[in-house]
Amino acid sequence: MYSFMGGGLFCAWVGTVLLVVSTATDHWMQYRLSGSFAHQGLWRYCLGPKCYLQTESIAYWNATRAFMILSALCATAGIIMGILAFAQQSTFTRLSRPFSAGIMFLASTLFVLLALAIYTGVTVSFLGRRFGDWRFSWSYILGWVSLLMTFFAGIFYMCAYRMHECRRLSTPR
Repeated sequence: MYSFMGGGLFCAWVGTVLLVVSTATDHWMQYRLSGSFAHQGLWRYCLGPKCYLQTESIAYWNATRAFMILSALCATAGIIMGILAFAQQSTFTRLSRPFSAGIMFLASTLFVLLALAIYTGVTVSFLGRRFGDWRFSWSYILGWVSLLMTFFAGIFYMCAYRMHECRRLSTPR
């Protein structure tokens, strides 16, 4: 059980760090505009060496930002529950901390999947036609890697919960 929780905690730390870095950086998309390279993120865009805040309230940016922030909050709450799961006492038999941590990581996975799906759909269908020479960049890719890491953290914690439940039910009272 503790090996699954340790693996889950490792994946959770890595996934949460990658999630925060992906959300905060401005290299989600790179493109060529007027002969020079530009890049944009969720919060600002850069044309050459100058960067500007994205002040327009465009729905897909707002949705992507909101889902990425919700994902980071769920992952942080999952890490806290995952750490507390190592010290689980039998006082809370109704609330299993490994199960709760697993649910938080799977919710984080769902939120980051929604954010990346929205961003991908709009970028490919709208911005992909507007800019001829464009590509997704490393911040966007870190978002997908964080999705995998939070998913595996959730799976590890669910496995730890199942092992704990099987041991608890098989011991004589």
